[in-house]
Amino acid sequence: MIRKAKSQDADFVFGLYMHPVSNPWLLYAPMEKHEFEPIFMDLLHKGALFVYEEEGVPIGMFKLMRHTYRTSHTAYLGGLAIDPEHSGKGKGLKMIHEIIEFARRQGLIRIELSAATINEKAIHLYEKAGFVQEGVMKNYTYLEKENKYLDEVMMAYTFPLQ
Repeated sequence: MIRKAKSQDADFVFGLYMHPVSNPWLLYAPMEKHEFEPIFMDLLHKGALFVYEEEGVPIGMFKLMRHTYRTSHTAYLGGLAIDPEHSGKGKGLKMIHEIIEFARRQGLIRIELSAATINEKAIHLYEKAGFVQEGVMKNYTYLEKENKYLDEVMMAYTFPLQ
């Protein structure tokens, strides 16, 4: 089940963003909890942060940020992560399918995301869910701790036009 994140989700969201398995693939560099709090509050304020639950237990998260004006039919899907304890059990694919249905009910016809080109596991998962690669953005993400840049593949899921 998908629901909007609440202030009570702060520890869960922080834990997923900073987990050593998921952090290299997410937007924010490792930081202390007090540094993350303003980011979390901003995401709550924007209504862009969601939690994925199974039987009332949070197991995943994502951001869905709708574009505006001529691109208001499109949203960017980011910060998608499954708790590593639940990884490899088909829950990520199930979550993505639910996100797609959630987006369809919101009137969206396009969902965009990007993934590091070396994150083959994520790319395969997105393709399995129906996302298509559209191009590569060179040197898009900078990993300060490793002093290196990563290329990202742009992917999209598009709903058929009525």
